[in-house]
Amino acid sequence: MRALITGGNGFVGRYLCAELRERGHACVVAGRAADGAGSEIDFELDLADSRSVERAVAEARADAIFHLAAQAFVPRATQFPLETYETNVLGTARVIDAIRALPAAARPRLIFASSSEVYGARAHAELPLREAMPAAPSTPYAASKSAAEAIVLASARTYGLSALVTRGFNQIGPGQNELFVVPAFATRIARIAAGGDPVLPVGNLESKRDFLDVRDVVRAYADLAERGADGEIYNVCSGTPVAAVEILRKLVTIAHVGVEIREDPALVRPVDVPLVYGDNAKLRAATGWEPAYPLMRTLRDVYEHAQKTVAARV
Repeated sequence: MRALITGGNGFVGRYLCAELRERGHACVVAGRAADGAGSEIDFELDLADSRSVERAVAEARADAIFHLAAQAFVPRATQFPLETYETNVLGTARVIDAIRALPAAARPRLIFASSSEVYGARAHAELPLREAMPAAPSTPYAASKSAAEAIVLASARTYGLSALVTRGFNQIGPGQNELFVVPAFATRIARIAAGGDPVLPVGNLESKRDFLDVRDVVRAYADLAERGADGEIYNVCSGTPVAAVEILRKLVTIAHVGVEIREDPALVRPVDVPLVYGDNAKLRAATGWEPAYPLMRTLRDVYEHAQKTVAARV
């Protein structure tokens, strides 16, 4: 298989490219030079520019496209919704149009990376989240992903394209941007361990999320590209909710350092769903996938990466 990965030089994209190559597949990377400095790019990609998208899709000559490129940071999406809709919704529509422009025999399969955010806030009785539930987005980011999903699935039905949707939950692992909660905790704790201010500002620590190692995430994506069914939606998740406070405690235990936790209202999201976790039975049944990385192993790897990053900045 020859795969084109949009956003392939981003956090998940780099791991996905490594996974595909390990399986013997060829990998073509499309992204922005500003993302993932120092990583490879085969095509510069601007999702707001149809010609840029058309060039990447046509010249990649791919059997499968993993569409990962997106504005994925929820607070930024809340602050700049139009920018998010342009990238996540219209950008996805441009990818589909570029696929449609190819001869029918040359059209690649599309694996669209969506998000569990599309489910919105749910009562505890409705959990775990399952793919058959209707979308109920409660943030601009979630709305953008829900709209993009609809475009992908409607286009597949209308034009006979091969396409499926993945709904990722909280993906974590070494090298994730420090804007996200787990690497933010790890980096701050690594600074404290290196002699920095022991005060650790935090937002809401009671919310529970479904965390999954990025290396397990990309294994699921690759498995679905090979064995997933067209027109279907698949949760990519651990199936286990973990509170942010528990993540923090585990990282402190790994670091063997004392911290002073202090709540910072600026870090509290305006919309923060208290409990989110999914059901991965459909993914397992379709592919035989199983998560391979325990949470403690992931957190150790995240913390070790944070230590190296902090040491390099000194």
